Amino acid sequence: MNKILQLFDETYVVDLFRKEILPHYPSFTDVKRVEVKPYKKMIWETTYHVVIGYTVYFSKPDGSEDKIPVVCSAHSSEERKNVYTALKYLWEIGFPSGQIDIPDPLFYSEYFRGTFYRGLKGESLLYYIKNKDVATVEKIIVASAQLFARLHNISHDDRANLNPINSRIRTVIPGSENIFKEVATRFGNKYDHDLRRIYAYLIEKEEAYLDQGERLSLIHGDAHPDNIIQTAANRVGLIDFTDLCLADFARDLGSFIQQLEYKILRKASDVASAAAMKKMFLDAYLEAAGIEMTDSLMDRINLYYNWTAIRTATYWFLKFDNDESAAASLIEQVKLGLKL
Repeated sequence: MNKILQLFDETYVVDLFRKEILPHYPSFTDVKRVEVKPYKKMIWETTYHVVIGYTVYFSKPDGSEDKIPVVCSAHSSEERKNVYTALKYLWEIGFPSGQIDIPDPLFYSEYFRGTFYRGLKGESLLYYIKNKDVATVEKIIVASAQLFARLHNISHDDRANLNPINSRIRTVIPGSENIFKEVATRFGNKYDHDLRRIYAYLIEKEEAYLDQGERLSLIHGDAHPDNIIQTAANRVGLIDFTDLCLADFARDLGSFIQQLEYKILRKASDVASAAAMKKMFLDAYLEAAGIEMTDSLMDRINLYYNWTAIRTATYWFLKFDNDESAAASLIEQVKLGLKL
């Protein structure tokens, strides 16, 4: 039996949380029960990639109970300790403050290669996009821009180099060669030429900029609407710190506007709204960061915009129920955008 299945067993999880989480909350007397909700459940014979949500019910001295959301992110071959370390670091340097929330790290399990953290209560930006709640979407977009500006401008030290392999397109997991190989396995050489040409272009352009020795910023690395949570009327939270690293801050901007546009077009089919929301995000970011848009910055944003589109195409190619047409459409869009 795959050991990760234990994390879906409520009795096992209650015992684990009594040992690992209860000491974090001295005002509670016991872990009474848990409810398990899988967010990602990819389990094979011995390997796995899971994200599991738990509603944990704690007993209080007066006999009442309180509940807290807890999330586990675990991967059999990609260590998730960096998530725990990243969250600890961000709390230590005071990033979650004002109107910004992030998860509270609880513990790391070497046995499961998983990080457990207190989750954020609220709905994601993607939820409001799907429900076409334009007013709330606009509000969250502005708040998100301010959040990223704060993250990118925060003073960091050597400990911030938490995930160096993720700092450049050339080395980001799973690596371009692995992508070429997996796509070729499923679709032959049909897309090999285009993918190799696109990646070569993107890598060359990024290396040319970063090799100039420009100051790197602390970036989220996976900026998209599903990782932004509205935690209160005037508060937003950021989740999923697997890819936190030192890199060009334009990467978060390009990734976010690509995914923002892509989700709006897929969920609402509103071209004008997608363009307006992208502009709103960038304008709010520039104002919050106290910088102006330059040709160099716009070029870098477009670079990462197109890289994120290719990553999305790869997702459609390689997911279990793949969508070749969606992936192929994105490749053609990138070729046009990069003038290839």
